Amino acid sequence: MAGSDKKQSPVSHTVVVSVLPSAGFSARIEATEDQKAALAEAHDLLAVDSFIAELELKRWRRDGVRIRGNVQARIRQECVVTLEPLVTDLDVPVDAVFLPEGSKLARPLDEEGALIVDPDGPDLPEIFEGGVIDAGAVAEEFFALDIDPYPRAPGAEMEAEEGDGEDASEKPFAGLAALRDKL
Repeated sequence: MAGSDKKQSPVSHTVVVSVLPSAGFSARIEATEDQKAALAEAHDLLAVDSFIAELELKRWRRDGVRIRGNVQARIRQECVVTLEPLVTDLDVPVDAVFLPEGSKLARPLDEEGALIVDPDGPDLPEIFEGGVIDAGAVAEEFFALDIDPYPRAPGAEMEAEEGDGEDASEKPFAGLAALRDKL
């Protein structure tokens, strides 16, 4: 989030952690027309019609910050089958924990110094640098993860090519055998 090598989010909304009230801080990020165009370009979409993030930032443990909320967006993508525009509404829950660089809580280790990772457990906290978290970049990250990389319009189906069909699916190596026979 805070690395200087990353490109700034089109919906950047930085929060200085040291002035974060103990009761928390609410942030509403509603993308402008320019920001929506930049989001569409950044995520290879036809358009972003709306993007609204409602976030609550609260202290987590002593030095950390937890961001919870949701992102609602309406996007237009190209159907991978028909190539027609497809409108999708996203409603993405946001839940992330951030710790300052150097925090001992950032990476839980066992007695032997190995990183403890529970695949079914919560995500590990992310690190922020310089006392600043970009809440807009966090919202954009959750938005990006919810975009279908292969959108398909309802009822759109790929046409079977000649030779495709039940026989081909029953014999998955038939194509390889035909190549071998040519050699």
